[in-house]
Amino acid sequence: MDEDLKVLRDYLAFTVPHVTVLAGALLGVLLILGINVNTALGIFAIFYGFMLFVLGLVIGPHLSRLLWYRLMMAAFAGLMVVGALILVYGE
Repeated sequence: MDEDLKVLRDYLAFTVPHVTVLAGALLGVLLILGINVNTALGIFAIFYGFMLFVLGLVIGPHLSRLLWYRLMMAAFAGLMVVGALILVYGE
């Protein structure tokens, strides 16, 4: 395995779980507050995708030439788009 790919794997393995817990806590708070489930899921998806996207931007200058990095960033942006679609059409 390429050294840059190992760095990307390790970076994701140590940062994504923290963002997942934070976004899950936001979803739990929204549901406890009685927000509509579709609205809460839309906000969750946008927040989660945004936080993952920011994590990706941090390592972008070092790993942007990797195909896996570009696919990962596209998936994170796609998560934000799905969240927006849930907010718009979820009612």
